[in-house]
Amino acid sequence: MTAARSLRQNPLTLILIVCSTLWLTIDSARANRTIAIADIEAGLYLATETPGQVQAAPIVDTRVEIAISGPVARTVVRQTFSNPSGEWVEGIYTFPLPEDSAVDRLRMRIGDRLVEGEIQEKAQARKTYEAAKANGQRASLVSQERPDIFTTEVANIAPGDAITVEIQYQETLAFDDGAFSMRFPMAIRPRYNPGKPINMMTPTGFGWSFDTEEVADASRITPPIAAADSAPPNPMRLFVTLDPGFQVGEIESPYHPVDVKPTPDGLIHVALKDEWVPADRDFELVWRPMPSAMPTAGVFTETRGNNAYHLLMVIPPDLAAESNEVPAMGREAVFIIDKSGSMGGQAIIQAKEALLLALDRLKSSERFNVVAFSSGAEPLWGAAREATRTNLAEARRFVRGIQAGGGTEMASALRLALDGATDPGRIRQIVFITDGAVGNEEALFRQITAGLGDSRLFTVGIGSAPNSFFMREAAEAGRGSFTYIGALDEVKPKMARLFAKLERPALTDIALAWPGGHTVEMYPATVPDLYAGEPIIVTAKTKAAAAGEISVTGRHAGADYAAAVSLEGRGGHAGIGAIWARDKIRTVNRAARKPGGPGPDATRSEIVRIALAHQLVSRFTSLVAVDKGVVRPENQRLASAGVATLLPHGMDTGFAPGGLPSARDGLGAAASPAPTPPAGKVLRLREAHAETVRTVTLPAGATAAELKVVVGIALMLIAGLGFAIARRLTPRPLRWGA
Repeated sequence: MTAARSLRQNPLTLILIVCSTLWLTIDSARANRTIAIADIEAGLYLATETPGQVQAAPIVDTRVEIAISGPVARTVVRQTFSNPSGEWVEGIYTFPLPEDSAVDRLRMRIGDRLVEGEIQEKAQARKTYEAAKANGQRASLVSQERPDIFTTEVANIAPGDAITVEIQYQETLAFDDGAFSMRFPMAIRPRYNPGKPINMMTPTGFGWSFDTEEVADASRITPPIAAADSAPPNPMRLFVTLDPGFQVGEIESPYHPVDVKPTPDGLIHVALKDEWVPADRDFELVWRPMPSAMPTAGVFTETRGNNAYHLLMVIPPDLAAESNEVPAMGREAVFIIDKSGSMGGQAIIQAKEALLLALDRLKSSERFNVVAFSSGAEPLWGAAREATRTNLAEARRFVRGIQAGGGTEMASALRLALDGATDPGRIRQIVFITDGAVGNEEALFRQITAGLGDSRLFTVGIGSAPNSFFMREAAEAGRGSFTYIGALDEVKPKMARLFAKLERPALTDIALAWPGGHTVEMYPATVPDLYAGEPIIVTAKTKAAAAGEISVTGRHAGADYAAAVSLEGRGGHAGIGAIWARDKIRTVNRAARKPGGPGPDATRSEIVRIALAHQLVSRFTSLVAVDKGVVRPENQRLASAGVATLLPHGMDTGFAPGGLPSARDGLGAAASPAPTPPAGKVLRLREAHAETVRTVTLPAGATAAELKVVVGIALMLIAGLGFAIARRLTPRPLRWGA
C-alpha cells in the first residue's frame, strides 16, 4: 500500500499535515517579511538588540506651556507617548531642556488619572522603575544626562494606547542690552564623543554613538535621528503666558512665527502660528520694556518653613553712555573657530561671518590671533600679532578658506588659547565661536578652570540648536559671557553688541551688603565683573523673611558705583527655592573641578542632599512615578524602543563623518566614535549591525511566531502518529506465490 493510498484512506491525517504545513509557511512569511529602508529612515522602526531586527517605534507629541512672571518662568512640558505597534512597548525619549532649568515635578497621566512622581537617588529610582516595568505596571522615569539633556522612559504602553508624562521646571530669564528673553530648546545637536569605544555590545542607552572611555554615557546623549524628509516623530506645540510686570514695547520671536494677543488684565498670550512645529530648532521669545517702564531692580521671595529664598536682579544704568570719555583699554584677542563636521551647513557660514566682523573691529593698537580646530587645532600664527593691515588681510584669507569637516577636539584649541602669556598692560580676551557639540563637557570645564589665569573666555553659540550648557558654563567658568546666534541675519547685530561690550569697561569689584542680623547663603557668593547692559542676578537664602535694603556697590572707570534695593519685593513667588538650590548644586559642581576641590564622594553626597531636600532632578537624583495596577499579561513580552529625533535646522544632512555610510547606502557600524551620525540614521550603530542590509527582518515576536511554530510542530507530530497507526492497522494484501 503506497503512502498516497494510505493518506487517501485516512483523510484526517491528510488534513492535519496540510494544515500544519500551511500554518508554518504562512507564519514564516509573516515573521520574515521585510521593511523598506525608507520606512526605517522615516523613524517608523528602530533597531533591537538582535542583528537585522527592528521594532515599531513610539511617537512623542509634546505640548509646552510657559508662564512668565517678572524674571522667572514656570514651564510645564507634556509628552504624550503613543504606541503604534501591536506589542507592549517601553518608550525612551531623550530631549533638551534649558541648561539652567530646575526640574522639580513629574506626573503621569493615564486616562483621567494622575500619578504623582517622587524624587529618589538615581540608582534607587532606576530600581523602582525596573521593578514596576518587569511586574507589568505602568511607570515613568525622568533622568538628567546633562543639565540641558534629559531622558523620559515610559514602561508598559499597551498596543495602540498612549500615556502622557508631565514634567515641570523653574528657570530665571535672561536680560541683556535692555531686553528680556526666554529660550526653549527643541533639538539636541549631535555630540562628538572622544575616546576609545567601550561596552559596544552592552551600551548604557539607545543612542547612535558608542560609549567611550572619555564619555561613558555617550549612547545616552545621542538619541536616534530620523531622516530629514520624514514625518516628524516628535511634533511640538508651544504656548506662553507673559506677565512682565511692566509695559512692553515690543515682542519678537526670531525663529518661529507666533500670534501675540494682549488681554485687558495686562497679560500677553503668545502661541505658535502653526498648530505644531517640527522639533528641529530652539524657540526664543524676546520682549523689551517701554523706555519709561525699564525696571532697574527687583526682589522676588518665596518662604518655606523658617527659610526665605530671594531672587535679586539689579540692572545698572548704561554706565558707558554716562562716561564722556571711556578709558582706552589695551587688548589681546584670541579667536577660536570651530570647523568640525557638526558645523556643516549654515553654522559654518554664520561662524565665519561672525569672525570676519570681529576682525573688522580690531584697532591697530590691539593684538590678536586666530585658532581653527576640528580633529586638531590649527593656529594662524605661533603667537598673537598686531592688528596691522597686512596681518588682518592674512587673517581674513585664513578664515575665508575654512571648511567644515572632522571631529570636535576642543581640548587642543583651548590649550593653544589658554597657554598664551598675559601682557600686564593688556586685557586678554578669548572669543570661542562653536556649536558646542561635545559630550566631554566636564573635562573641558576642568581644563578652562585650571588654565584660564587672567584671561577671559567669551562663547558664541552658533546654529539652531547649540549645546547651551557647555556654552554658558564655559563662559561663566571663564569669567566671560555667552552670546547665542541662531540665524545668519543675527550675526551682524549680535556680534556688534558683543564686541561693543568687550571694548567697554566693566562694572568691577561688585559687593552686596545685606541687612544686619541675617545669615545669608548667596549664589554666586562673589558677583563677577559685568559689562555694559548686563544685570546683577543672585539667589539667596535667609533664616527668616528679611527686611530693609540690600546695598550694591562697585567700581566703574575709576569711580564708585552704588545702588540700594528694598527687600520688600514680590513675595509668595513659588519656585525661587528650587532656583536657589539649582544654583547651589552648580556651585558644588564648579568647586569639584578646581585643583584640591572636594572629591567625587563628597560632591555626590552634597548634591544628593540638596536635590532631595528641594525635590530636584540632578545628575544623582531622578523623578519616578509608578501606577499600582498591573496591566501587561505575564505571557506578553515588552519591547523597548528609542524615539527618533530630528537633526537641527540648517545642519548639513549630507554629512556622514567618521567613515559612517549614509542610511540610504545601507546600515553600518563605525570603528570609532563619530562626531555626528549620518543623516537618517535611526538604527543603532553597534557591532551587531555591521553587515550592510537593504531590508530588515521583523522580530519573530511581532507575529507570535514562536507559539505558532510549536503548535505547527505538534500538529505534524499528531499527523505522523496517525499515519503510522493507520498503516499498522491496515491489513496487508496476500502476495501470489508466497
